[in-house]
Amino acid sequence: MSHLDDLPSTPGKYKVLPYGVLHNHRYLRLSKLTLWASLFLALFLFYLILSPPPSPSRRSLNDSSAKYGGSHWEKQVRKSARPRSSGGLTVLVTGAAGFVGTHVSIALRRRGDGVLGLDNFNRYYDPKLKRARQGLLERSGVFVVEGDINDAVLLRKLFDVVLFTHVMHLAAQAGVRYAMQNPGSYVNSNIAGFVNLLEVSKAASPQPAVVWASSSSVYGLNTKVPFSEKDRTDQPASLYAATKKAGEGIAHTYNHIYGLSLTGLRFFTVYGPWGRPDMAYFFFTKDILKGKTITVFESPDKGSVARDFTYIDDIVRGCLGALDTAEKSTGSGGKKKGPAMFRIYNLGNTSPVPVSKLVTILEKLLKKKAKRKIMPLPRNGDVEFTHANITLAQTEIGYKPEVDLETGLKKFVKWYMGFHTGSKKKSSW
Repeated sequence: MSHLDDLPSTPGKYKVLPYGVLHNHRYLRLSKLTLWASLFLALFLFYLILSPPPSPSRRSLNDSSAKYGGSHWEKQVRKSARPRSSGGLTVLVTGAAGFVGTHVSIALRRRGDGVLGLDNFNRYYDPKLKRARQGLLERSGVFVVEGDINDAVLLRKLFDVVLFTHVMHLAAQAGVRYAMQNPGSYVNSNIAGFVNLLEVSKAASPQPAVVWASSSSVYGLNTKVPFSEKDRTDQPASLYAATKKAGEGIAHTYNHIYGLSLTGLRFFTVYGPWGRPDMAYFFFTKDILKGKTITVFESPDKGSVARDFTYIDDIVRGCLGALDTAEKSTGSGGKKKGPAMFRIYNLGNTSPVPVSKLVTILEKLLKKKAKRKIMPLPRNGDVEFTHANITLAQTEIGYKPEVDLETGLKKFVKWYMGFHTGSKKKSSW
């Protein structure tokens, strides 16, 4: 986390199309609006059908025995959220014990910003890794509230205790393939949870600026490369992608109606130390070391599947750049007082690498040959390739990726070997 300087202070501008262009395309816009409105409605109904009924034993913050509240708890919350530098931000980071959330939270704290974390520590992957990340956060002075973004009472409590200038929303149900096993969790977190956070944010006085994680998955079946923010995103290849695209539409609605300043970041295949075990580079490393066979997918034309792998430090710089250039929201208490900033950026490495080459690099770093099994890419939501056009992010938030795949994987392998062999250095970056 050593390249956090030289971030721009001039806000990026959201460019509005001239009236004539909008007029000429009014029918196309109405058609797209109808399409996405239908998608939002379908996903919401899907959520209502699949979501379990609320537990009658759930505790309220108004209950004296509730987990949250009390002078000690509030003291921890305020201390963590208090900036240590003059002019520092006060940021609520959701998904703080996640991969990106941990790195972003520590980077903010190290430069003197106030940071309060929120995470539900779900079991999508081993919570022990999240607890280990929590330990890193605590040692950096970041307090993590254990709770869910769907808990409106908790969110309102946090906003009552702390006057947040910014929200870095990274909490989400991740993973493309898992959506086929548990689709309701994606609608619950990526749509319902996001709406809940926006509802609380728009009611705040003053409203915070919100930066949130979208995904490169929104480009779906798009064949034009590299992917640009201007390209079509109406062909999702997975439910995960559909919920992320829905989130972008919902964000625009809150920006338009309530004056919330909103910036969406489309992450491209993030990797690095403390990463997610469900990502290919992570479980490839694990299986190669254990001598297990790994499955490498190929496209229908027998070509290699490729990804725009982006190192975590580069993603963090993009997140901080987006926070630093975010203009203030224009609403207060749910009432809009003027137009507010709305932006979408790609954050990638703009250098796609075949997955087969990723395996070759891991073999070199691990000094062990992989047992490869080549299989056709299944229809489970994965796409053949991703490739980011980052011109807009470079121009408006000063984003500039610096780490190539081999360098980044070398850092990941060093962390992995230390963490999984019980090294005392396992908590280092």
